[in-house]
Amino acid sequence: MTQLDGVLAEEAAGPVTGGSPTSSSTLPSVILGMIEQAGVARGKRVLIIGTGTGLSTAYACEVAGQENVTSIETDPAAAERARKALTEAGYTSTLITADGLRGHRDRAPYDIVIAFCSMRYIPYGLLQQIKAGGNLLVTLAGWGSGHGLVRLTVEGDGVAEGRFLPGYTSFMIARTHDRPPHGPFELLPGDERPSVIDPALLDDWSGRFVAQLAAPSAERLGTEAEQILLDVAAGSQARTRTADNGEGWTVVRRGPLDLWTAVENSITRWQSHGSPHVSSFGMTITPDTQRVWLDEPHGPSWALPV
Repeated sequence: MTQLDGVLAEEAAGPVTGGSPTSSSTLPSVILGMIEQAGVARGKRVLIIGTGTGLSTAYACEVAGQENVTSIETDPAAAERARKALTEAGYTSTLITADGLRGHRDRAPYDIVIAFCSMRYIPYGLLQQIKAGGNLLVTLAGWGSGHGLVRLTVEGDGVAEGRFLPGYTSFMIARTHDRPPHGPFELLPGDERPSVIDPALLDDWSGRFVAQLAAPSAERLGTEAEQILLDVAAGSQARTRTADNGEGWTVVRRGPLDLWTAVENSITRWQSHGSPHVSSFGMTITPDTQRVWLDEPHGPSWALPV
């Protein structure tokens, strides 16, 4: 972690024991792996979203040539620190302080866009800054703590499609896609019934990704048998516990959205296909919709909250 609640590590007056991470330094092996997965090569025009410390930008400069790299960072303090580090290291690539989800049209079109932050969906305006045949590598995430790294190829008719990649890649969510802030909340009474699924499936990497697809506006809390889904905008809750008799699980539901039933249906569908890793999923974007699908484009699918 290099920044907590907007305070850079080098500016901290002493040890920091709490706070929300707002910037970090990605492992060099992860950066290099993503550069390779995205297809970065000499002469390719590259946009880096989420400059962070500047290390990913430096690596992209080495591979593509610094004249071909544009890097964008939303946090002014982090951007200035990265700019100083890159300059001292001899790099003169273009570094922009702005919302990376909007891209940077002045240097478009790009052959490749790599996001070192996660997104709930892909802003269509960003997609339009990528050449036909170009790639976007981004981690799809959400308020349920599910993550999946997807490589999308842009087609000439305004469509992008691709598959999620093997492994377990996660990034902080882009600030404009982060969950809305809320104060203390109460777990209120509601309708009770047995849960069809084991709530601990939401602790599984792929299981919570599938659950998140079903309830994209819900924040996930808790762990193991005691899961909590909270949708503050709709005023809906779902919480689980071990059944009183010790056999199975009980879910308590409240509010207009039946969050847990949506999750049960999604998890059950995933299980019927063998409970595969996220890499069995793919994604299709059109001007009208963004869908995540299982196995193949015409398979079971979930709409993203665009």
